[in-house]
Amino acid sequence: MAVDILLGLQWGDEGKGKIVDFIAPKYHVVARFQGGPNAGHTLEFDGIKHVLHQIPSGIFHENITNIIGNGVVLDPLIFRKEIDGLSKFNINFSKNLFISKKAQIIIPTHRLLDVAMEKAKGEGKIGSTLKGIGPAYQDKVARQGLRVGDILNPNFKERYYKLVSNHKSILEFLNFSFDSDLGGIKDFEKYNFEFAAIESDFFKAIEFLKTFNLVDSEYMINDAIANKKLILAEGAQGSLLDIDFGSYPFVTSSNTMTAGACTGLGIAPRNIGKVFGIFKAYCTRVGSGPFPSELLDADGETLRKQGNEFGSTTGRPRRCGWIDLPALKYAIMLNGVTNLLMMKADVLNEFDEIKICTHYKLSNGSLVDRLPYDIVEEKIEPLLKSVPGWNCSLAGISDATKLPTQLKSYIEYLEAELQVPITLVSVGPDRVETILRETAITI
Repeated sequence: MAVDILLGLQWGDEGKGKIVDFIAPKYHVVARFQGGPNAGHTLEFDGIKHVLHQIPSGIFHENITNIIGNGVVLDPLIFRKEIDGLSKFNINFSKNLFISKKAQIIIPTHRLLDVAMEKAKGEGKIGSTLKGIGPAYQDKVARQGLRVGDILNPNFKERYYKLVSNHKSILEFLNFSFDSDLGGIKDFEKYNFEFAAIESDFFKAIEFLKTFNLVDSEYMINDAIANKKLILAEGAQGSLLDIDFGSYPFVTSSNTMTAGACTGLGIAPRNIGKVFGIFKAYCTRVGSGPFPSELLDADGETLRKQGNEFGSTTGRPRRCGWIDLPALKYAIMLNGVTNLLMMKADVLNEFDEIKICTHYKLSNGSLVDRLPYDIVEEKIEPLLKSVPGWNCSLAGISDATKLPTQLKSYIEYLEAELQVPITLVSVGPDRVETILRETAITI
């Protein structure tokens, strides 16, 4: 049985959590394949908002097996906090949550390194969430990281302190003063904390982690494929933040695209089925980096206000802009998207006119509909096409045929340009505010 993949096509925050929750009931397995607690997948149902950072978004469905794959970097402290937050929902974690032994562990000094490295970049900072994600992936590539399976070994603490010692040397090189007597970091701004206390909590979280199902997830996934189970691979961040194909260097530290599911779960490319690409009806971005269609005017502020565009992990206001077709086409191409899912159509309700970035004008005067090699240094002017807005509420609409004519036209225009069917349209944050289109391929 093929593995379907669900991922974001923009700069993250597209609404992946809601969609996983919405389509999860048809699957037997939901598996996260990359990223860490820098991701915030928001789900809303029964009047309650939930934000998941590391746990797969199928966790609220008792008959679904949820797997944290080997491509994920796991923070035991945040993991325990997440589990504690979910305890009131009577979830049977021993039955439906499994963690790859090969997933890398984020240790407390990874967070310190994240802050130190970001501070050292000055005005060129990436806009990191400061969760220790980048340094954890760096240690993985340097072959010195700690994995979840290592916590079962008697020499785990010895290996931990060896890694901490390496991190201290880097912090000292970056002029962060690590005072071993006080057990703290000086000049740590708002992230200042007593390291000894955090480290104590970390080891308690490690003991807590040991009580969960720690597995060889690559075998588990492939056994499920062999047994014809329906599997959904859940991505984090967005395609334009991919370490290889994103807006480098303003990217995340993992492969956020379809190919990342193969390495992040241990599945063969031949086992990939549908690829669900999620995009907003407009664009947002958090942190630094290029954003060709960004709006710095009243329209941008309206998008931010109507869309409640603040990071679910950091709380930072998101940068907002019109939908970007060259970037979207690029992500669709690289991911092999079979179905498009459009989120937050309702955020455009108040606009009489909606704009679409169809091409880029480069510094040499040429017009292109492809991403140039370097969109960081290249001065890009977005060429915008105006289309009528619907300027009305979408509340209560559950039938695609009842959508406003202008919204139908907007969807049909995007389908024609992107050459992929828009299967689903989200018209609100709750799972019930989701419309499957009869004219498109069904999920």
